[in-house]
Amino acid sequence: MIGLQRFLDALHKHHVEFIVIGGIAARVHGSARITQDVDVVYGRSDENVARIVKALAPFKPFLRGAPPDLPFEWSVRTVKAGLNFTLRTTIGDIDILGEVTGGGRYEDLVAHTVTVDALGHPTFVVNLEWLIRLKRAAGRPRDLEAIAELELLQELGAKKS
Repeated sequence: MIGLQRFLDALHKHHVEFIVIGGIAARVHGSARITQDVDVVYGRSDENVARIVKALAPFKPFLRGAPPDLPFEWSVRTVKAGLNFTLRTTIGDIDILGEVTGGGRYEDLVAHTVTVDALGHPTFVVNLEWLIRLKRAAGRPRDLEAIAELELLQELGAKKS
C-alpha cells in the first residue's frame, strides 16, 4: 500500500501541480474498492517537472517491473524525455502521468476536478464524471469492472442534489 500521507506531504511541500486520478480518486468519491498505488497527472512545465523530481527523489523512484540492475536516473532530464512513469518507491507504487487516455494533460483535466482535503492538504481530484470517462477510455478489465460502481455513486449523488 502507498504511504499516501508522505506522498502528499512531499508533493505539497514542493508545490507540485498534480491531479489525483485512478483508485484513490474513486475512493474519494465513495468507492469501496481498494487500490495498491496512487495515480496522478502532473503538469509538464519545466518548473513543475523539477518540483516533482525533487519531491519524489527521497523515495528512490525506480521503474516498476524493470530489472533491478537496469540503470535508471531519476532526474529532470529523464522525466522531460519521457511522459508517463510507473514507479516503485520506498513508499509504494506511484504512477505519474504526463498525459492520460481519455483526459489529456494536466491543463486539460484541471477544469474537471474537485478540491478535497486529502490528509490535511487541499488537493485536486478528478471529478466523478471524468473519472468514469478515464476508466472507460483505459478499457482495462479492472477499470471496466469499477465503472458500474462509479456510475451508481454518480446516480446516488444526482438524487441527493
